[in-house]
Amino acid sequence: MREIRIGNSVIGKDSPVFLIAEMSANHNQSFEDAVAIIRAAKEAGADAVKLQTYTPDTITIDSDKQYFRIKGGLWDGENLYNLYKKAYTPWEWQPKLKKIADELGIILFSTPFDKTAVDFLEEMNVPAYKVASFELVDLPLIEYIATKGKPVIMSVGMATLGEIEEAVNAARNAGAEQIALLKCTSAYPAPPQEINLKTIPHLARAFDVVAGLSDHTTGIAVPVASVSLGAKIIEKHFTLSRARGGPDAAFSLEPAEFKAMAEAIRTAEKAIGKVHYGLTAAEEQGRSFRRSLFAVKDIKRGEIFTEDNVRSIRPGQGLPPKYIKKILGKKAARDIEKGTPIDWDMVG
Repeated sequence: MREIRIGNSVIGKDSPVFLIAEMSANHNQSFEDAVAIIRAAKEAGADAVKLQTYTPDTITIDSDKQYFRIKGGLWDGENLYNLYKKAYTPWEWQPKLKKIADELGIILFSTPFDKTAVDFLEEMNVPAYKVASFELVDLPLIEYIATKGKPVIMSVGMATLGEIEEAVNAARNAGAEQIALLKCTSAYPAPPQEINLKTIPHLARAFDVVAGLSDHTTGIAVPVASVSLGAKIIEKHFTLSRARGGPDAAFSLEPAEFKAMAEAIRTAEKAIGKVHYGLTAAEEQGRSFRRSLFAVKDIKRGEIFTEDNVRSIRPGQGLPPKYIKKILGKKAARDIEKGTPIDWDMVG
């Protein structure tokens, strides 16, 4: 797995998991809420906040034809243009939001959906770019993003292995040297049984990239579990309160939930550790509770060791139990008081 660098954060095999709070439409067209989301994300343990940079006109067209009507799912019946009109983040906010994020010490970057958005974000000097799952097949857009020389994070929801390969090759051939791929299930919300976390290490191996998870499930179990499979980037939608509603609220985490996820991920990172057998420092004291050989009756010098006077019991100060067969039938080399751990110098 290669490394990528976003701001002062290095993301790779031995680095902490990079946590992204996706603002998306959760500001509900309130600049004050957008600012509050950035502050809350920082307090909840996010490393970065991500925006989306589009307008209804840069992402689709205003049409009532059936092709532009969503069928099924969370946004069933919605017209695409009207949905994006409600969901987009006004462009005039975005430089202001980045300035606030910079002051708070949290990274802010965005997903552009066309070349004009890339140009706009370049003027903001964002440190990285995100490619959404639905744009993974837009190779000209990926190539244009790659020419900017920034890290490129791509979600791979819905994509075949061949489509992912085309996107990665397009980015690399256009100059991208830092690429991350996020396993994603593009359902909103996504059912856990369709997440297929085992894909994460395969992405890392197949494409020699940093791999992670863009998660649309409704809880924190899936992203926490992904860490044990090598996810180094976790992206979750973030809202101040699901009760406020909005297009993405149903599958977004509130601040306390995001904080719980962040803490669980940090604990999981520690627990993964390395391949290790034998005692750890914390187990050293517990070693005394192992079983070992003890005299369970007074034994006179010259008396035969038997199952009646020597047993394997706790604690562990005597010989290991595996030596019981070598001791039984032998004579005691000296008097041994009941409750004394058996050692070799007691065996005649």
